[in-house]
Amino acid sequence: MDRFTVSLPEDLAQAFDHWIAERGYANRSEAFRDLLRAELERRRQDDGRSRHCVACLSYVYNHHERDLGERLTAMQHAHHDLTVSALHAHLDHDNCIETVILRGPTPEVQRFADAVCAERGVRHGQLNLISVDVEGRGRRAGAHAHPHRHQHLHPAD
Repeated sequence: MDRFTVSLPEDLAQAFDHWIAERGYANRSEAFRDLLRAELERRRQDDGRSRHCVACLSYVYNHHERDLGERLTAMQHAHHDLTVSALHAHLDHDNCIETVILRGPTPEVQRFADAVCAERGVRHGQLNLISVDVEGRGRRAGAHAHPHRHQHLHPAD
């Protein structure tokens, strides 16, 4: 592990320490690593280097909107290669929340999420996308050989 020193003005250091305490980090190093990972991930997605991802798409919708529930389900079925799982919960008499776990090529996942959120009656849609590196079927995963045939997805460094 590399070590380096960061100098901060006192007010920024105090604000950082306050932020660390609010989130329950054990120390500055852990907090700094998470901030750095988040920024590197944002850059990876912004410049198109994120080729594959895992993602969580959450949205609220009015289930009284004509055929909306059926359209959303049909969209998930049409993209069964991207859709891993879906969770549906009723918020009140009119509104539902759905969270869909997705994985696949980043542009396809983004297009699917955009299409879902653009459906009439869908509100408050948000996609949380994390880039992953894909290890091919039957290949070595780190130091361990796996005889089974499936892909291993590792968070991108």
